[in-house]
Amino acid sequence: MKKAPDPVDRHVGHRVRVRRLLIGISQEKLGDALGVTFQQIQKYEKGTNRISASRLRQIADMLNVPVSFFYEGAPRQDGARSEEGGAEPASDHGANDVFWTSQDLQLVRAFQRITDHQVRRRIISLVEAIGAGTAPSDKAE
Repeated sequence: MKKAPDPVDRHVGHRVRVRRLLIGISQEKLGDALGVTFQQIQKYEKGTNRISASRLRQIADMLNVPVSFFYEGAPRQDGARSEEGGAEPASDHGANDVFWTSQDLQLVRAFQRITDHQVRRRIISLVEAIGAGTAPSDKAE
């Protein structure tokens, strides 16, 4: 009988996938840089194959993030979520458990291109208000 992937391995793999997609690197390109096949990258991203510490360091360097990035919000043994690296409290993680869609990534990429800090704050305020079902406030932060 095949054992299901560990929740932490799935979480780390998912974070690899999200970061890879956000910066526009294909599985094949990442695999080539690491000296593995794109199928191996798929297995890492699904949590089917565990990522060794040295390999995770290589991936972090390739994706230009600290290793801790992959563990932010990871499940703990007690069922709670890790808050390391400034992640939100455990109760706020329900929406982060789903795999990102192409629309999510499109929105993040477009947001990253906005250079005006006030415009970025207003967009955040607008999206938070829409999510909460209230009217956005006009105060600048």
